[in-house]
Amino acid sequence: MAIEAVLFDFSGTVFRFEESEFWDAELTDADGRSLDTHEVAAIMRAMTAPVGQLFEFDDQGQYAWDRRDLDPALHRTAYLQVLERSGVPQVPAEQLYERMLDPKGWTPYGDTGEVLEQLHERGIPVAIVSNIAWDIRPAFATRGWDRYIGHFALSFEIGAIKPDRGIFESALENLGIAPENALMIGDSLEADGGATALGADFALVQPLPIADRPTALRDALVDRGLIARPR
Repeated sequence: MAIEAVLFDFSGTVFRFEESEFWDAELTDADGRSLDTHEVAAIMRAMTAPVGQLFEFDDQGQYAWDRRDLDPALHRTAYLQVLERSGVPQVPAEQLYERMLDPKGWTPYGDTGEVLEQLHERGIPVAIVSNIAWDIRPAFATRGWDRYIGHFALSFEIGAIKPDRGIFESALENLGIAPENALMIGDSLEADGGATALGADFALVQPLPIADRPTALRDALVDRGLIARPR
């Protein structure tokens, strides 16, 4: 079947919370020692990994972690515990968490705007399907890209977390597209790949730093004949 719509994950797929945001926060441990490169990288993995759990929590923290993408308050509780378990004191932890919620803190991959515009020009509708607990629409609107997005299927608004089929169904129903006519692009086979249970195609991209992944979105779409390869 021909692909008539494209669904994109958000974090690690079309945007990324770059490590520079962690360095700018000047993270320290409880004794005031600046965290080193490896420690900051570990915190970033814990804060942005699409699946998996790198820390043990208390009962309240585990409850929040398991439901973090369904409720903003639980998301805050869970990730402040991640930062606490990483040795970050309360004040810089809260500052870093607030930075993560700021759409200006997220950087688009180099080909994100290009592929969204090309899909729009070709009349191929797009949805963003994300496990997330806050509104990411401003990250697109501030760049004028919101006009390219037909629907935002966000877990905290829908009440379903990938790979639950309900979140994909919400996107497809709002676009008016059958699952077998859709392509899902994301950085997690476990979460984003859940779209295949409905019959959708799936393309995996790696959540690499922006500079290390310049054309992965474009390549996935070119390979399926959805956009033209640049000359």
